[in-house]
Amino acid sequence: MQAVEHDPYRFGLDVDEVARRRRFVQDVGGEVESMRKELEETVENAANARVNGRLPDPGSFDDDRDGDDPYGEFEAQQQVEMMHEQDEQLDGVFKTVGVLRNQAEDMGRELEEQGHMLDEVDTLADRVGGKLQNGVKKVGYIIKKNEGEYPRGKFELGETGADFRQIRCQAAASLS
Repeated sequence: MQAVEHDPYRFGLDVDEVARRRRFVQDVGGEVESMRKELEETVENAANARVNGRLPDPGSFDDDRDGDDPYGEFEAQQQVEMMHEQDEQLDGVFKTVGVLRNQAEDMGRELEEQGHMLDEVDTLADRVGGKLQNGVKKVGYIIKKNEGEYPRGKFELGETGADFRQIRCQAAASLS
């Protein structure tokens, strides 16, 4: 206790707290002393009672104080404060869980919407892929059909572009 009184700030305490603790130690010391005296009296009375052949009255051990227990009051106050703090923390947890639930619901809705969008994109991609595959087959057919007429590397449009128009017409005719 003397080390703390000498430099209370070193131990993270202020002067008022050190004084409160000194009073507490003195109170506890007084209680211990009164308990020691009471025990001595009880032992002495028990020795006398044995001589008389009787045990001491159980009521003689009752606490004669009338509810004046500063340490008990302090402990009760501390417990009330701790319960209040825990209630506030639980309220915060409840609010956080509510926010997380709302976010999870929003995410679920968005995922469902995106799933529908992906289904639509997949359907459109299948359609486009089918059309593209048909177009590639038709172009391949036209190329094979015209290979004999226009050997590779010798295809020329000429000045008027009539040959190109002819190929385009043949391609259009074969597509329909």
